[in-house]
Amino acid sequence: MPHQKSTLELETINVPSQTIDTYEDTDLAYDEPDADWRYNPETNNARYRHRPFTVLARLINIVFPFCTFAIGIWWDSLTGNSIQKQKNRARQLIRILTKLGPAYIKIGQALSTRPDVVPPVYLEELTTLQDKIPSFPNDVAFRFIEEELGNPPEKIYAELSPQPIAAASLGQVYKGKLKTGEEVAVKVQRPDLTRRITLDIYIMRGIAGWIQDNIKQVRSNLRAIIDELAERIFEETNYNQEGRNADKFKELYGYIEEIYVPKIYWEYTGKRVLTMEWINGTKLTDIEAVQAQGIDATHLVEVGVECSLRQLLEHGFFHADPHPGNLLAMADGRLAYLDFGMMSRIKPYQRYGLIEAVVHLVNRDFEALSHDYVKLDFLTPDTNLSPIVPALANVFGNALGASVAELNFKSITDQMSAMMYEFPFTVPAYYALIIRSMVTLEGIAIGIEPEFKVLSKAYPYIAKRLLTDPAPELRASLKDLLFKEEGFRWHRLENLLRNATDSRDYDFDGVVDQALDYLYSDRAAFIRDNIATELVNVIDSFGRRTLFNISSAFRQQVGLAVQETPVEFREDSYTVTHLKNIVGILQQTPGFDPTRLISIVAKIITKPETQAMGQKVAERLTQKMAARLIRNLLIEDTVSPAIAQKPNSQRALTAVNR
Repeated sequence: MPHQKSTLELETINVPSQTIDTYEDTDLAYDEPDADWRYNPETNNARYRHRPFTVLARLINIVFPFCTFAIGIWWDSLTGNSIQKQKNRARQLIRILTKLGPAYIKIGQALSTRPDVVPPVYLEELTTLQDKIPSFPNDVAFRFIEEELGNPPEKIYAELSPQPIAAASLGQVYKGKLKTGEEVAVKVQRPDLTRRITLDIYIMRGIAGWIQDNIKQVRSNLRAIIDELAERIFEETNYNQEGRNADKFKELYGYIEEIYVPKIYWEYTGKRVLTMEWINGTKLTDIEAVQAQGIDATHLVEVGVECSLRQLLEHGFFHADPHPGNLLAMADGRLAYLDFGMMSRIKPYQRYGLIEAVVHLVNRDFEALSHDYVKLDFLTPDTNLSPIVPALANVFGNALGASVAELNFKSITDQMSAMMYEFPFTVPAYYALIIRSMVTLEGIAIGIEPEFKVLSKAYPYIAKRLLTDPAPELRASLKDLLFKEEGFRWHRLENLLRNATDSRDYDFDGVVDQALDYLYSDRAAFIRDNIATELVNVIDSFGRRTLFNISSAFRQQVGLAVQETPVEFREDSYTVTHLKNIVGILQQTPGFDPTRLISIVAKIITKPETQAMGQKVAERLTQKMAARLIRNLLIEDTVSPAIAQKPNSQRALTAVNR
């Protein structure tokens, strides 16, 4: 039998009820069902501004255990027992985080996904924060169910597990069955949640504000970052909102074949109780159990990466808490998303800006990348970018290595962090949760496949978006990427096509149709002019090579000495080389149909713009050939004796080859 879990990491475990030791609930203050769950920093500040002793007591309760923990690690190192005591110290850290409550448990959950940062012994203990936190008493949970749904549990559910089967930072989960027979997971919120969260946020915001106001090297709006995180946590405390998030997530991303989103049973859901479809599955990080079912864990991680990219870059509605407990491998090979409490949103200009930034980063266009940081609100519009461009080249030029395959999200963010203090960068609040989400996802991936690079897996999707998205922002970005003063950069188009074909839903016909629509629009006049120039260069080069080959063959036939092949004729030109590569890529692209090219060519030929381009190409070719003949026959002051002795026909032919 495969190892199975379910919604909210549903592993059948005995969750100890240790409320007094871990949550100090001897004097429970139950949250009012109708309390305002929206976060408001002014309201929160007003709540604790005149309660200094409450704040001080909590601050001492936070600082003292961490100081004790740090002193313990120092003493272990001093006495040479750091390795032997590591397991005990890891358990001590878990006890501290658990006792401090939801905000600190979430910090521990984030750390539990970073095997490249956290030592293995600590990592093993931190994973228990995903679903094995001590529970609160059943009678409290059942009371919440009755208050929210209007009836005691036995009248609502046909079955309900006698003990919670999983417990997380904000609630605990029971396995149940509805009267109609469906198996469900029933999530019930922890008591006194709002008070604990609001006090911790007040303290965090106060510390962040002090740092922001007194440490000049910190330019980011730390208060706004704390407020963004607090707003998302407050949303998690309202299970009605979580249910709406789940439905929205399913609407936007449920069409992806390998993604599954559980159903919400709204008639059995309230602010503090959520009833959702039971999902049989295995934690994605339980590699042996996943592989025992014949499932490729690395492939599912790739599915998760692509889904996350769609969340960030298509609709801007993304899962901000993708820790291992919220991602389950189902027996049929699908990836199930759970726990939709912490969701976030980014605006369209931010989505397009992120795409442009990744493309410019991959192509090492650091000048364009510096402008992307302005668009994304990392830099103000009046910032002098001149010293920033070489700094970006120095930092990222080394980090990128030889190819896009070497990109690592964490290393890029670490490199970026080092620049924050040297230049006037600020981290916008919306970006903090993006970092959290992507770094967490990459941590899961690294735990499964140590060489996994999220950005290298992301680039095919981004390349596809750049080639197919009709948004004006991306059209402009594509033009800037492919065209520079020196001409059309075929190698970049080749790179985009090569990567885009690796995207799951890459549609060759769609790419061709959108490319043609854009090419013949008013906005693409500049591109058509550049294409005409490239055609002139290619035709001219081909013509000169052909004439040289004819001349050489004629000389050989009549017994004359054959001229040495000019360097520019020995190999294909830059354009021809990449055009051949592009044709090869297109031929290997799924959905490529050579017969369809006939209708495409017919459509292109009938376009007035094509006829105008053809006329322009003919005129420029004529001008180029005439200029070459004039230069070689009339302007040169002297003619070499060898050429002067040739017949006129050969002399003209030699002049053309020049």
